[in-house]
Amino acid sequence: MQLHDVWFVLIAVLWIGYFFLEGFDFGVGVLTKLLARDRTEKRVLINTIGPVWDGNEVWLLTAGGATFAAFPDWYATLFSGFYLPLLLILVCLIIRGVAFEYRHKRAEERWQTNWEHAIFWTSLIPAFLWGVAFANIVRGVKIDQNMEYVGTFLDLLNAYSLLGGLVTLTLFTFHGAVFTSLKTVGDIRERSRKLATRLGVAAAVLALLFLAWTQIDSGDAKSLVAMAVAVIALVAALACNLAGREGWSFALSGITIAAAVAMLFLTLFPNVMPSSLDDAWSLTVTNASSSPYTLKIMTWCAAVATPLVLLYQGWTYWVFRKRIGTQHIVDVH
Repeated sequence: MQLHDVWFVLIAVLWIGYFFLEGFDFGVGVLTKLLARDRTEKRVLINTIGPVWDGNEVWLLTAGGATFAAFPDWYATLFSGFYLPLLLILVCLIIRGVAFEYRHKRAEERWQTNWEHAIFWTSLIPAFLWGVAFANIVRGVKIDQNMEYVGTFLDLLNAYSLLGGLVTLTLFTFHGAVFTSLKTVGDIRERSRKLATRLGVAAAVLALLFLAWTQIDSGDAKSLVAMAVAVIALVAALACNLAGREGWSFALSGITIAAAVAMLFLTLFPNVMPSSLDDAWSLTVTNASSSPYTLKIMTWCAAVATPLVLLYQGWTYWVFRKRIGTQHIVDVH
């Protein structure tokens, strides 16, 4: 295996980590409207992800930086062709971070309500758009012989990509509901478990359609195995949720996300961005990669930094591992 193949795998792992971690806190953000009955319960939901949401975004920054350094032509074509949806995701992530920090700064109801609306929409929109973006990457877009995207924004809004967006939205919200039941006590825990069942059924139907479409269109034996793992894990997550085994359910919903993302990358390889105009114009791990020397330096840096990142993020989750409920919320005003 050459270094550009290794970095394709590492970038896939980074996206898996990002969707696993950011997936549940996007889901919790959506649940602030679907699950919480009052402001106190919204504060409970927000507090479950308060210590970790910004650390989860490190995986996105690392994935973007690794793509820029390891596959500059992929990065350039992706960010120019998908400029509008990626810009919208970036704006949402900025507003979302501000909303978490500013919501409690003033006691006025209108102030807090507006920031709570922002948390909901800036969680829902990226959760949907990430599915649209990755579905288009796997399906292929209009790339010419100069490695430039020549399509329009509307070309990205096709049936396959919209289905992909619905899959990530429902799957992340299910993941968030399971996380909420794992991290809370009392009535909100029971209601989140019941809501997780309904969300999980919807996610299972949509995911099965999307993954089957992907497998039929461009899959192979390896992607079929990943698809089977995703489907089995999702069914098992639903079963564990019904049995009240929140820890197992959360782990299995995470495996579902990891296997589904792995399947997309398996169907993509050795391409990194297929051309729907001509297969010869597709970006691959070979023609879109940096020089071997650059990849070598990156590999040494990753070998040193990655264990440190995993260590401090794991420590954060361990410190804030306890459940919380409405009885733990103090009205500081």
